[in-house]
Amino acid sequence: MYDLAIIGGGPAGHVAAENAGAKGMKVVLFEKRELGGVCLNEGCIPTKTLLYSAKMYDHATGGKKYGITAEGVSYEYKKIADRKTKVVRKLVAGIKMKMETHNVEVVRGEAFIKGGNENHIEISCAGAEYIAERLLICTGSEAFVPPIPGIEGNEAVITNREIIALTEAPQSIVIIGGGVIGMEFASFYNSLGIPVTVIEMMPEILGGMDCEAGEMLRGIYAKRGVKFHMQCKVARIDGNRVYFTGNEGEEECVEGEKILVSAGRRPVLTGYGLENIAIETERGIKVNGRMQTSMKNVYAAGDVTGFSMLAHTASREAEVAVSHMTGGTDEMRYNAIPGVVYTNPEVSGIGFTEEQAVKAGIEYRLHKLPMTYSGRFVAENEGVTGLCKILTDKEGKVIGMHMLGNPSSEFISTASLAISCGMSVEQIKRCVFPHPTVSEIIKETLLEA
Repeated sequence: MYDLAIIGGGPAGHVAAENAGAKGMKVVLFEKRELGGVCLNEGCIPTKTLLYSAKMYDHATGGKKYGITAEGVSYEYKKIADRKTKVVRKLVAGIKMKMETHNVEVVRGEAFIKGGNENHIEISCAGAEYIAERLLICTGSEAFVPPIPGIEGNEAVITNREIIALTEAPQSIVIIGGGVIGMEFASFYNSLGIPVTVIEMMPEILGGMDCEAGEMLRGIYAKRGVKFHMQCKVARIDGNRVYFTGNEGEEECVEGEKILVSAGRRPVLTGYGLENIAIETERGIKVNGRMQTSMKNVYAAGDVTGFSMLAHTASREAEVAVSHMTGGTDEMRYNAIPGVVYTNPEVSGIGFTEEQAVKAGIEYRLHKLPMTYSGRFVAENEGVTGLCKILTDKEGKVIGMHMLGNPSSEFISTASLAISCGMSVEQIKRCVFPHPTVSEIIKETLLEA
């Protein structure tokens, strides 16, 4: 009998396996595709690899602003795609090595829960039977494809999985959904000079993130040639044409060689026998603060819980789950989960936005400055203003931080520490930030308070 069986080898599954193995548990990990899950193979890592190539191209073609002239600058899409594949393979190999180091048995195939009780769980996979004392479900999420007429069987329509696999650049692209995935691919293809159209149902892109930052980012990309159709609903797709209605009910049509559907993701709750154990579900699998389900020896972590569909959230949830299994007292907190959009410029946020604070009835104070108050930012971001917003509560503690500008993704973790530790404005003011760095904008923004 195994101490722990894990279904899914993504950011939650492989982190849990590594931690549990390191603590001496006998672990079996089931994965039907590749270790690393969607994040490593179809999401976070491949998209960031592509976006870095696009950023390099931006630097080369935009060098005149910095006194650098380059001639004959071009890109080879296949080489960009090949490098993406190489990076993914290298990181997958690294996870495999970690599993070996911690004596985790990895089984390739589709696991199926046959049944069980609060003492053991029975699982079948690849023609063999497995029994474990505990089960951790990390089956992740899948792209939500809305029931739009004309989508099914249409070769022009792709999701994040198919777009990552492209080895040739499309001549043009229509993106349905202006969320994180949609905007990152809009950024990528816009940098390469490919016509991009974004259709979004909501009043602003990047729903759930700071509205002002979203509006500023949309303005930047609109100036770069991306066409936005806001508050529009797609009615149907006919070949390469997307028909949609605006907020006044008029029908419009746009055309693209490829049509990317990025309308969000949903937890994977079917296909692996979840119905054979007594587990409660809501948007996803229902868990408590220790990632325990309604069945005490069954846990869930990652996108399958339907709460925070981010790789770093999944990894932290996995750590909490294993902690509880091994007698720890760790509990999951969601008030300091950073979110980043890796466009150029980046958008980073954590904690409450103004909109969320107002909705929750939380009294807050807003501290706001353009990023240009940072000397390093001015030196490295010609023609970009940027934004830094910090929300504090009535006790002067940080409850939210939102930024537009590079490289905010690299220091948003400062805000994570501040919120997690309940730091006040006065405590942060006493911290020494290295000069010159863009991260100084945090202290500058609070000094203006």
